[in-house]
Amino acid sequence: MQQRALGASGLSVSSLGLGTMSWGRDVDWPQARDLLRDFVDGGGNLIDTAPAYGAGVAEKMIGKALAAGLPRDEVVLATKAGFVIRGGRRVIDTSRAALLGDLEHSLRRLGTDHVDLWQVHAWGDAPIEETLSALDSAVSRGMARYVGVSNFVGWQTATAATWQEADRVRTTLSSVQVEYSLLARRAEVEVVGAARHHRLGILAWSSLGRGALTGKYRGGRLPRDSRAASDHFGWFLEPYLQPRSAAIVDAVAHAAQGLGFTPAQVALLWTRDAPQVASALIGPRTTDQLAELLDIDRKELVPPIVAALDDISGGPNAYR
Repeated sequence: MQQRALGASGLSVSSLGLGTMSWGRDVDWPQARDLLRDFVDGGGNLIDTAPAYGAGVAEKMIGKALAAGLPRDEVVLATKAGFVIRGGRRVIDTSRAALLGDLEHSLRRLGTDHVDLWQVHAWGDAPIEETLSALDSAVSRGMARYVGVSNFVGWQTATAATWQEADRVRTTLSSVQVEYSLLARRAEVEVVGAARHHRLGILAWSSLGRGALTGKYRGGRLPRDSRAASDHFGWFLEPYLQPRSAAIVDAVAHAAQGLGFTPAQVALLWTRDAPQVASALIGPRTTDQLAELLDIDRKELVPPIVAALDDISGGPNAYR
C-alpha cells in the first residue's frame, strides 16, 4: 500500500487507515484481531482509535493484539483525547489536565509507552493555548511522537496551527481529521484550505459516507444486519439516507458498473486521492469488507470520472 507523508512531518502513513469506532459494539475481539492482521498484511499501518470508541474497548482490543504479537514498530497508532464517555454520557473536556489524563489511560489500554499520533478529538471550552500546551507536554515527555486535531472547522484548525507555529518551542501540528466523502464535502470550504496553508495532512473519516456510498441502502433498503438498522448507529447513518443523497449514490454505482469496481471502491478512490488527503479512514466490520477495500491499492479513477463525481456531489474541487 502506498505510504504518504503526514503533512510536512516525517511520519509516513498508509493511504488507507483502519478506523475502530464500531469496535466493542459491532466488532468483537476475534473480528478485530483478524481485521488488524489482514490490514497490516495488506500494507496498512495507520490504526485510528479513541477513548470514546466502545468506551475504551477499542483501545483495549488493539492493546490485546499488540500483546499477542502484532508488531508495534509496523503500525502507526493514532488516538485522541478530550471527548470521552463518563458515566454513560459523552463529555467534551479539553483542559490540560483532562487531556493528559485521557492519554495516560489510553496508553495503559493500548499497552504501549507512546502513541505515534495524538489528536484533540474536538474543540472545547478550555482556552486553546491551554489545550495545545497538553500536546507539547505529551511530546516532550515521550508519550506522543506527533500531534494533530480532529473535527475542527477551518478557523479552529488555522487558529491551532498558527498558535503552534508562533513559537519554535511548541510542537507543530501534523494533521487534521475531518469527515470527508462524496456525501460530505464541507471540508473543502475552509478546512482543506487551512490544511494546505499550514501543511497539514488530512485524515478523512467516514470516507464511505458512513456506509451509504457502498450502495447497500439504495432504493430504501435497510438490511437487518446493517449499521443503519441498529439502535446505536441508526442515527449516524440517517442524514445520508435522505433523497438528496440518492443521486450521488446512484452516480457512484453507475461509475462502478462501468469500471468493473464496486461502489465502495469508487467512493473510496475518490476520497483517497483528493487533494491534501494523507489517509482515508475505513471502518470495515468483516475481513471480506476489508479485502474489498484493500483491493483498490493499485487502482485509480480517470480524470473524467473524478470530474463527473465532483459535479454531481457539489461542484468542482478548487484544489485539484
